[in-house]
Amino acid sequence: QHHLPPQVWTNSINKANKLALLAWAKETGVDLVQVNGQRRYGGPPPGWVGGPPPAGTEVFIGKLPQDMYENALIPLFQSVGKLYEFRLMMTFSGLNRGFAYAKYSNRRGAREAIAAFNNFQLREGCAIVVCKSTEKCELSVDGLAASVSRRELEATLRRVTEGVLSVALYASPCQKQAQLAVLKYSSHQAAAMAKKSLMEGNTQLGGAEARVDWLHPDLKQKLQPREEKPWSSRAQGGKHPGVPTPPPLPAVPCDALERLNALCRRQHLGPPLFLTKCVQENPGGWLQFWCRVVIPGCPVPFRGFTWVRPKGPGRSAHEEAKAAVALQVLRMLGES
Repeated sequence: QHHLPPQVWTNSINKANKLALLAWAKETGVDLVQVNGQRRYGGPPPGWVGGPPPAGTEVFIGKLPQDMYENALIPLFQSVGKLYEFRLMMTFSGLNRGFAYAKYSNRRGAREAIAAFNNFQLREGCAIVVCKSTEKCELSVDGLAASVSRRELEATLRRVTEGVLSVALYASPCQKQAQLAVLKYSSHQAAAMAKKSLMEGNTQLGGAEARVDWLHPDLKQKLQPREEKPWSSRAQGGKHPGVPTPPPLPAVPCDALERLNALCRRQHLGPPLFLTKCVQENPGGWLQFWCRVVIPGCPVPFRGFTWVRPKGPGRSAHEEAKAAVALQVLRMLGES
């Protein structure tokens, strides 16, 4: 890691704004630390007492002008709440990569930032996107030897990383005779640091080809414990071997779609776009859908599977799937 380099860094692209940033950092005493393609303020800021803020306090900031820096951005985002941390993603040339993350001391600060700055014009014709950050806290490690035990792996991880909450082992869906581990960490920052040290370090995790990555939602869905049993051969009529009974689902409120649309309007995120595809049907009349929801103001689409059962002629199975996935997206966005 290195602190703001003075001369070399200012001699290239966007010189005036870089000099203005250096002058501002010197005048305010703000310490900016650059690590792995991102420049960070705080985490914690000066005078902070106690642990980091809870989940739901970070916002994603997109569509930033690439020649703009913290001297313009930090005061703006600090105007609605106390910042715990501000991270600006950087290119080698010293321009920003068009996006940043602001973590507030509480959830109210994050909500205020979204309300105040989503679609805010930083410059004429330059509206930024501000929405809730999807703070990933889970990693997958694929390719572990079949002999590795959960206790042994957890002991190793606690020694070389910080903030491990849980470790679960599964048969690897991609490699024969291998295991896949799902690691849950106390925060996105802890998970990101663990990912970096596990990928770069010489930690022996019990597999020469063990691959570390963020836990993908599709993989998480595949790994959900299947407590349900296959249908009996009599119910299958010999045609559907091994089709699982879907788990009992909570009733989906009819207004889930309307609530999601209202939330997107309220936070100026743009209307949600749904893609639903039926991937499986079982003899009991249940249908499994793969769903993708794109919300223009959110940096990544929401993806996942859901089971539905059509409730008669009034509403199609696709409408039922949309309502079920809308409820999941509402929960991810922090709406109960």
